[in-house]
Amino acid sequence: MNKNKKTLVILDSHAIIHRAYHALPSFTNSAGFPTGALYGVASMLIKIIEDFKPNFVVAAYDLPKPTFRHQAYDGYKGGRSKIDDDLIIQIEKSKYIFEAFNVPVISVEGFEADDVIGTLVEKYKKEKNLEIIIASGDMDTLQLIEGKNVKVFTLKKGINDTVIYDEKGVLDRYGFNPNQLVDYKGLRGDPSDNIIGVPGIGEKTATTILQKFGSIENLYKNLDKGNLKKEDGLSERIISLLKEHKEDAFFSKTLATIRRDTPINYELPNVDYISSVKEEEMLKIVSEYEFRSLMPRIRKLFSFKDPIKNEEIDEELFREVSIILWILNSDKNNLSYENILDITKKNNLKESYTWAIQELKNKKLYDIFEKIEKPLIPIIKKMEDRGIVIDENYFLSLQKSMKKRLIEIEEIIKSETGSIINLNSPKQLSNLLFVELGLKSKGKQKENGSFTTNAETLESLLGQHKIIEFILEYREIQKLLTTYVESLLSHIKEDGRVHAKFLQNGTSTGRFSSVNPNLQNIPIKSEMGKKIRHGFIASKDHLFIGSDYSQIELRVLAVLSQDSALKKTFENKEDIHSAVASRVFKVPIKDVDSEMRRKAKIINFGIIYGMGVSALQKNLGTNRVEAQNFYNEYFEAFPTIANYLEKTKDLAREYGYTETLYRRRRYFPGIKSGAPFLRAMAERMATNAPIQGTAADILKIAIKNIDEELIKNKLNEKAHLVLQIHDELIYEVEEKFIKETEDIIVRTMSEVFNFSPIEIQEKSIPLAVSVGIGSRLDELK
Repeated sequence: MNKNKKTLVILDSHAIIHRAYHALPSFTNSAGFPTGALYGVASMLIKIIEDFKPNFVVAAYDLPKPTFRHQAYDGYKGGRSKIDDDLIIQIEKSKYIFEAFNVPVISVEGFEADDVIGTLVEKYKKEKNLEIIIASGDMDTLQLIEGKNVKVFTLKKGINDTVIYDEKGVLDRYGFNPNQLVDYKGLRGDPSDNIIGVPGIGEKTATTILQKFGSIENLYKNLDKGNLKKEDGLSERIISLLKEHKEDAFFSKTLATIRRDTPINYELPNVDYISSVKEEEMLKIVSEYEFRSLMPRIRKLFSFKDPIKNEEIDEELFREVSIILWILNSDKNNLSYENILDITKKNNLKESYTWAIQELKNKKLYDIFEKIEKPLIPIIKKMEDRGIVIDENYFLSLQKSMKKRLIEIEEIIKSETGSIINLNSPKQLSNLLFVELGLKSKGKQKENGSFTTNAETLESLLGQHKIIEFILEYREIQKLLTTYVESLLSHIKEDGRVHAKFLQNGTSTGRFSSVNPNLQNIPIKSEMGKKIRHGFIASKDHLFIGSDYSQIELRVLAVLSQDSALKKTFENKEDIHSAVASRVFKVPIKDVDSEMRRKAKIINFGIIYGMGVSALQKNLGTNRVEAQNFYNEYFEAFPTIANYLEKTKDLAREYGYTETLYRRRRYFPGIKSGAPFLRAMAERMATNAPIQGTAADILKIAIKNIDEELIKNKLNEKAHLVLQIHDELIYEVEEKFIKETEDIIVRTMSEVFNFSPIEIQEKSIPLAVSVGIGSRLDELK
């Protein structure tokens, strides 16, 4: 930019938001609120400020009401599809982003954002020491470019691939000047806005006309005088179309022309933009939308103070504070040091700890920390420090064989199709399957015309061509190779062990998470998955004891709902899925066949995760009527469960949160959302949270109690917790102490309800624990 000039950036807000929405994944914050487009807007705004160092920034907005163009032409923008609900929500919320960045928002009823931009350009373009940058994802604004003083910064692709247009840039790309863009649209039309132009005239002809005649007015001046000739590059057919649609051409040009006379009330401020932004407002919006990753860029950009003032971080205190803040709001998981100071508004960890402890006491959540989470901190630290042994030679051999098999599959596909493609490229794979081979896809078609090639789509193609099973095999091997084999090899330390981090506060449900590497998602079911588990080995003279809670979440559902039939099933040690099938299908349990049991199992776990009729239909592989009947039959058989789930939703609506059996809370801001899909999502999570959360509490209490029992029996140096995966605990134990340790683990896990650190009502049922012993993880059965 010209250092001798000041810079005004005008943001075409809607164009930027739409581009961000379609360019980024549709992720949400922890409350279930869609934030993908908002993140894109914030990220792009930061980039614009970084790149241009503007002295002034203003955002132009459309209003939902019709504009003068709609009044003049009923069909204006008539071809556009209905805007997604979550995009509508984010468009409105985006104003808070601009407010936090101290960017004034301008909109005028009856006019579009482009007209606001055009008016601002007209007002300030003659300022000698001012450069104007229009930031937009819409090419309509190119008509406003003048020389090098008014430019357009636009998005070529996504939100990072950008380009700046001045007059020369427009000429190089289109073959005509910026002010001729409206004439081009008058002739060519604009399908995106449903501007018809002159039917039959395409891009090439419209460009030829403008290069020859300059404008629609001059074109028709010559046409009316009969001056058009074949040497002008216009056929008799084109001349006839131009005559027939003269009115359409001029009207289309009028529709495409950006107004420069909207009644706006804006003056350039006296304060330089960068210095006008307030840190407090920025921190508030970043915290609300959970855009933590943007905070370092924001601090650097606006010269906000760095909260880390050379404080020597006490790791134990850090863990405690981050866990406390997570208990207060389980969406605040795995916080960084900076996050902690941002949330507590304090200057150091000690101050943050004092504030957080008081908040726990105020909300009657102190026992969760003091009696469940805090005692785990040294136990988990010890588990991380010990790590688990990895058979490096085995994994190197597995890596070699996997890579060899990938090459073999590539050769098979080449020989079957005659094509050489990158199987990791969705675009190339889509072209091979649906263009070259002509397979019929049930998957979604993307904007560029290609079809999705996700696992669900590929599985639906099985039987159409023999290469599909090889592609699926390739995908599985590739994932196992990169996610597990190569990742594990890269994390082996000098002691031959992998020392992953286990986070007590890593999920919003209360369960542990694992990073560097993630050892919580080690595959179990497939043959290839078992090969991964085979590479985890016990130390010399040690064995693994794997202890797993059996159907813990269904047992928790029985406890929380106090459904007598479900409780009785567990108390009698019956097969839960067969017992449920017996009641739902109204047959004796001895007559329950495998298909009945399969269906009962699907709905048992579906109830836990808030599965509705549509999801149940899909998982059962049946029609909607049968799924609805099955759904109804289940709740008729277990009315107490239905009442419990409805009561849980009601409590979430009333208080904004649900509680586990041990009174751990999870908040659901979306439960009162005006958007039906957000509300429904929050309701599903609200019914599941007490179940998953209580299961997580039980496992954590079991870890604490086992550790105390091992110490009491002087086995704490003989038996070591090395892994926690879902509902399973894995201990590495000296061989001579296996039986004694196994007894302690099974007894302690089974008796969690009897020895709970926090008093609970007498609701307990038997907890079943399955145990496996072996020298490698795949041997634990």
